[in-house]
Amino acid sequence: MKVQCPTCQKDVEWKPENKYRPFCSERCKLIDLGEWASGGHAIPGKSVQEEMMSEEWEDKKPWDS
Repeated sequence: MKVQCPTCQKDVEWKPENKYRPFCSERCKLIDLGEWASGGHAIPGKSVQEEMMSEEWEDKKPWDS
């Protein structure tokens, strides 16, 4: 099966021998990691700080299960 590298869009074989899959190389894998670390990529939703400050969170107590 062929997929595109998420970083450079190069075609990549999806197989166990490709230790960088879904990336084409270690370089592309590290570029992607850097994007996540710098905030360039993010999962949509509230930040941890927003979640902690929400009223819903305030109503929950760790001992109330």
